[in-house]
Amino acid sequence: MDYHAPKRAVNNFLLRYAGYDRRPVFFNIDEICPELRELEKAFPQIQAECAALLAERVAMPNYHDVNRPATEISATTQGNWKVFMLDLLGHKPSNNRARCPATCAALEKVPGVLQAFFSVLEPGKSIPEHDGPYVGYLRYHLGLRVPKNNPPKIIVKGQPYTWKEGEGVMFDDSWPHEVVNHADDIRAVLIVDIPRPFPWLPRLVNNFVLWGLAAPLYGKKVAAKVNQYNGDLL
Repeated sequence: MDYHAPKRAVNNFLLRYAGYDRRPVFFNIDEICPELRELEKAFPQIQAECAALLAERVAMPNYHDVNRPATEISATTQGNWKVFMLDLLGHKPSNNRARCPATCAALEKVPGVLQAFFSVLEPGKSIPEHDGPYVGYLRYHLGLRVPKNNPPKIIVKGQPYTWKEGEGVMFDDSWPHEVVNHADDIRAVLIVDIPRPFPWLPRLVNNFVLWGLAAPLYGKKVAAKVNQYNGDLL
């Protein structure tokens, strides 16, 4: 039995409205979701909260420890890719959020947040090329800590972007992308996923997949693993 057939069918349906191979790679934040600019306005506070987590050595799981399908991209290169979850399809780990009140307050101003977390790459940790599993969302990054020497970059469908502290970028996670990292310091960004804008019919389908299926199944499972860490100190 092909268990991935339903997902492929939904992706193919949504791609009709996203533009198939003509869909954009990077997006204008002000056109898609201007409320994300609230995160950039709160950048100093968000950066400080992330820095405190790192300075206090708060326990963060490797990405593949809470999201097993990510093992191929998270665990196959040298070093660690740590995540600190704040929101996952409506599941909001309270201990983590208590450590980041300013970040969470800014996120509350962004409509339709599907997922939000700090993503921390150890020095030299690269991520091999892969594509996101689902077409129904767009991904936003806010640079929080970017090494000055050999700053790492993300390459999406052959188009490179180098993170900058305090700058937001939005891209289509379903395109092949990778992170090339030769830096000697930690790279940290805030990642936020939001629904891809669609006309009413595909929007209904997308909402059903995200909130009717993914939230109670995938979201609940990952949230349970995240809660095992509880924001404890190492």
